[in-house]
Amino acid sequence: MLGLTTLGTFHTAISLVAVIAGLVALVRDQAISTENRLGRLYVAATVLTCLTAFGIFQHGGFGKAHAAAVITLGVLAGVALARRSLPGRVSRYVEPLGYSFTFFIHLIPGVTETATRLPRSAPLVSSPDAPALQATIGVLFCLFLLGAGWQAARLWRTVPVSRMRA
Repeated sequence: MLGLTTLGTFHTAISLVAVIAGLVALVRDQAISTENRLGRLYVAATVLTCLTAFGIFQHGGFGKAHAAAVITLGVLAGVALARRSLPGRVSRYVEPLGYSFTFFIHLIPGVTETATRLPRSAPLVSSPDAPALQATIGVLFCLFLLGAGWQAARLWRTVPVSRMRA
């Protein structure tokens, strides 16, 4: 299937589960949260996606996708730690913003792999460095920043001022 190994196929499938769960959570709940099944599915599928990425060496050795997996796992660990150790108001920002950032990171290799492989006979771009692809990732980053700003503003309005020092 599109030159994928068995591990690559599993990695792609589980990453699609994560992206779909994340997208549904963002649309339905305006945030990804482990307070519900969809958020827990997103986190579990994201961890599996990162772990399986370490076994894929399409371009020789440790590459950008592996670095993205390390960053994603670091953000997930940071979110888990922050939920347990930061004061109330601050910790409420960390989870949705951290998970939104990991969702953005999912999109980078997803868009890159899709654009360089499909359609099979004439991929949309010739390489991961194609200007059109880089521009697309830039637009996605801007959308992430807008969404994160909107999430932060929404949280600011929903957390009572009396809990600010909690």
